[in-house]
Amino acid sequence: MTLSLISLLSQDISGLWLLLKTSTDEIMHQDITPLCAADIQDQLKKRFAYLSGGRGQDGSPVITFPDYPAFSDVPDKEFQNVMTYLTSIPSLQDAGIGFILVIDRRQDKWTSVKASVLRIAASFPANLQLVLVLRPTGFLQRTLSDLAFKFNRDDFKMKVPVIMLSSVPELHGYIDKSQLTEDLGGTLDYCHTRWLCHRTAIEGFALMVKQTAQMLQSFGTELAETELPNDVQSTSSVLCAHTEKKVKAKEDMRLALDEGQSILESIREPLAKSPEQSLNQDQLDNQTTVQRLLAQLNETEAAFDEFWAKHQQKLEQCLQLRHFEQDFREVKASLDALAQKIATFTDVGNSLAHAEHLLKDLTSFEEKSSAAVERARALSLEGEQLIDNKHYAVDSIRPKCHELQHLCDQFTAEVGQRRGLLNKSLELHSLLEASMKWCDEGIYLLASQPVDKCQSQDGAEAALQEIEKFLETGAENKIQELNKIYQDYEPILTQDLLEHVQKVFQKQESMEEMFHRRQASLKKLAAKQTRPVQPVAPRPEALTKSPCPSPGVRRGSENSSSDGSALRRGPYRRAKSEMSEGRQGRSSSTGEEEESLAILRRHVMNELLDTERVYVEELLCVLEGYAAEMDNPLMTHLLTAGLQNKKDVLFGNMEEIYHFHNRIFLRELENYIDCPELVGRCFLERMEEFQIYEKYCQNKPRSESLWRQCSDCPFFQECQKKLDHKLSLDSYLLKPVQRITKYQLLLKEMLKYSKNCEGAEDLQEALSSILGILKAVNDSMHLIAITGYDGNLSDLGKLLMQGSFSVWTDHKKGHTKVKDLARFKPMQRHLFLHEKAVLFCKKREENGEGYEKAPSYSYKQSLNMTAVGITENVKGDAKKFEIWYNAREEVYIIQAPTPEIKAAWVNEIRKVLTSQLQACREASQHRALEQSQSLPLPASSNTSPSKGNTRNIKKLEERKTDPLSLEGYVSSTTLPKPPEKGKASPTSPDKKAKRHEVKSDPTPFGLRGWSKTSHPLEAPEDNDGWSSAEEPINSSDAEEEGGVGPRKLAPGKYTIVVDDEKGGPNTLAVRSGDMVEVVQEGDEGLWYVRNLTSSKEGWVPASSLSMLLSKSSSAQCLSSSESSTGSALLSNSSSCSESCGGPLSDLQG
Repeated sequence: MTLSLISLLSQDISGLWLLLKTSTDEIMHQDITPLCAADIQDQLKKRFAYLSGGRGQDGSPVITFPDYPAFSDVPDKEFQNVMTYLTSIPSLQDAGIGFILVIDRRQDKWTSVKASVLRIAASFPANLQLVLVLRPTGFLQRTLSDLAFKFNRDDFKMKVPVIMLSSVPELHGYIDKSQLTEDLGGTLDYCHTRWLCHRTAIEGFALMVKQTAQMLQSFGTELAETELPNDVQSTSSVLCAHTEKKVKAKEDMRLALDEGQSILESIREPLAKSPEQSLNQDQLDNQTTVQRLLAQLNETEAAFDEFWAKHQQKLEQCLQLRHFEQDFREVKASLDALAQKIATFTDVGNSLAHAEHLLKDLTSFEEKSSAAVERARALSLEGEQLIDNKHYAVDSIRPKCHELQHLCDQFTAEVGQRRGLLNKSLELHSLLEASMKWCDEGIYLLASQPVDKCQSQDGAEAALQEIEKFLETGAENKIQELNKIYQDYEPILTQDLLEHVQKVFQKQESMEEMFHRRQASLKKLAAKQTRPVQPVAPRPEALTKSPCPSPGVRRGSENSSSDGSALRRGPYRRAKSEMSEGRQGRSSSTGEEEESLAILRRHVMNELLDTERVYVEELLCVLEGYAAEMDNPLMTHLLTAGLQNKKDVLFGNMEEIYHFHNRIFLRELENYIDCPELVGRCFLERMEEFQIYEKYCQNKPRSESLWRQCSDCPFFQECQKKLDHKLSLDSYLLKPVQRITKYQLLLKEMLKYSKNCEGAEDLQEALSSILGILKAVNDSMHLIAITGYDGNLSDLGKLLMQGSFSVWTDHKKGHTKVKDLARFKPMQRHLFLHEKAVLFCKKREENGEGYEKAPSYSYKQSLNMTAVGITENVKGDAKKFEIWYNAREEVYIIQAPTPEIKAAWVNEIRKVLTSQLQACREASQHRALEQSQSLPLPASSNTSPSKGNTRNIKKLEERKTDPLSLEGYVSSTTLPKPPEKGKASPTSPDKKAKRHEVKSDPTPFGLRGWSKTSHPLEAPEDNDGWSSAEEPINSSDAEEEGGVGPRKLAPGKYTIVVDDEKGGPNTLAVRSGDMVEVVQEGDEGLWYVRNLTSSKEGWVPASSLSMLLSKSSSAQCLSSSESSTGSALLSNSSSCSESCGGPLSDLQG
């Protein structure tokens, strides 16, 4: 059929092409005068000869030679051209009769007449019939002409007769007046200019028609020889190019037709002006020529239009076919992709939620694929329409239509089959879920029935009724026949699902067996008659510790002594707290309790796994439905300028979180489904990977800000519509934050039910680690909100604590009124405790929504921890403590919200200071050891009884290994009795182990560029003969003072550096800055001193004392009691030399 249509179409086009070619050939083979009026227009304008259009009696054309004085001056070439052109104008028929020449020489001389006649006779190119000469009218010239003509007749012998005429009337005897112009006494209307214009136009029109015919023939040849392209673009290009050429050809033909009509109207103009006039023969010939050319042009145009219509139909059908073929390839590729995608829908789900999610995915997939299926069906209908319109490629189109219809039907059937399987899976999982829920509720019911209440007849009957009532609900919820399940759900029963069904059925049977056993026991108790006994109210504490009462106990006694009946809630479920309270009184049901705890652990594990799967699927949905679509070129037009290249800002590292949970964590969690109590190990093994949440949370404010700016973007609305989400994207961007906080709740629940299990310690450690991550995340969120700090916060070390406090200031340097005002008006400050500094910031609440409401912190000041000291207790308020700077030059009274928060901060600051002290001591000992090894030891001039000259470096090295002691903070030892006057005892301090280990840089912070200009140490003025300045710095005694070993008594005056305002039974209450004098050295690191300010005496920790070196030397602070060279927290100056004491200054010098 197709071949016959193509053959018929080709025959039609070929026939039309021959018709067009014949029409154009006819025009092209017409003889066109080799000499045109336009070529000799200037010669014709001289008018020495013209063709007026008049005719002789026999129809001979008349050529008139008017009186032209310069006739003899006309070049022969011009004369020949004009004669040739004039004789070519009349038709061949008229020219064959012969021309009549009228030579007007009435105003000329005879000699000129003779020359003109001889020249014309010699050069006339056509046949002559008659030559009429109007001779000169002058008497002399006429006489001469008569005589000369008689005597020279032979000279005028020509092939035609030459007649000499004396007057115009004689001329009328040969030619009618109507065929002569007015200058020859005739009435013929002739205008030489008009004649010349008509001749030029007609000849130009004839040339235009010929060129148009050539163009049409060339274009037709091109169209006939064009091969049909094989693709849409080429076919469209050919059709467009041919259409443009066709339009141009039609425009040329229209111009030619308009030109011909204009010439025809110009020729007929005399008739339009005066109907009485008639056209001469030449005008009639011109009219006939123009009409003939117009007719040929119209015929050629009609042939061309018919040929073009067929050619255009051929090209348009070819373009339709190419479009159909291209669309077919695209649609078939789409259907093949859909078929491959639907082939991957093999999973039937491993839970009810999973099956629902798969069914939802299938529905979403079907909705997304509906466009491709509808397009395929529409394309098939389009092909059928082409066939109905008698397209030449029917044999190619029809098979493709059938294939598209088959693919659509096949895909629809496959989707229906998958939906049927998923509905079956959903039905089965619903049944399994209902059965498991029924079993769990039954176990809860058994576990929540108070055993002591069941010992009585009424209690047993009530419990029996509960059990019977519950068993009645099993008809709706439990699996009835296992074989029927196998038969009904055979198509979806995979191996895993089959095992799951068997486990659920086994659980159901086990639960029913437990119920039957409980029923049997309760029936025995309900039927047994108890003997009365004396009612005795049991002791309350025995109620929960003793085993269940015997069946002989009267019901009245249990009502008066137990509150258990008031704790029961419902027939099927009891609160978990009630179960834990009742277990102590049910020693006989230990196995049931353990099983109940196992059920609870499995519940928590199931919740952990189910929520984890949902979480992973939601992350994938966001990444594929939103993040990936931002790179989709088809969705780019929906993105606003503010969203361009902002995917990383909006989604943060969500993709990294998804890959961790999908590829690693979820799979590892599934390994613990049979041993939920050990799941803590899974968290511990992957605790480092959970650090990725800190990065996500830090980016969350930027993400929230971008979302608020662009939430109304059409891109998000389109993605949400495609995903069929009820909630917008911001709700899903919050999922990671919600998930990391959910883990600690699940771990707490699991730990609650796993107290006596193997993995309890791992669960506790995992819970602590997760809480630590949450704290780190929370701290980092606060930390990034600090504004105004010029330095790098990372240089301050790890962030240890942060919180809001009320702060009073008391500075020595400052106006008195300002200090008094500061004491009573607290500032609200948010403190950030780092390893190297504590920052004071002002908290500013922001207006807005979401993370915009999160506060920001304006930096106010910071204290270097190398110059910080603390006072743990402040009179009058257990929530206050002091942070003082540079030996109380600046004092900050800090009030915490609760005493617990205060204690936590004080402990953390103590750890930091301890770490710094240890680091400073180690550095100082190392430097002193280097000097002692490189320099000779000079003789000691020290007179202190506690320092000898026989100590060496080995002893110093041994003391370096002694643990750090901080008796100055908290002393839990028994205080010695006050010494007797004048007696002294050797020192024997207790070497305590370090109470806290804080990872820190071992180099003291004071040695790292914090210093200002160092001040030299001055000699003491009043030291009662004791002078530490007299001792050489590199002596062994000095080295011992810099060690970590026990501090030796050095008589003299000291300054208190650690507050202890409360004191104790035998301890002296002192304040930092008080000056004391040592009386006696006691045990346990205590010295008996006299307060020079209050004249009171008592025991104080040696670690809280600092020897007074000079008036300019400020009191040293925490831990300086053991080593003036080892402390990194020493003087009121921030310089290294003052903070580390005199010996260190000398070493550095």
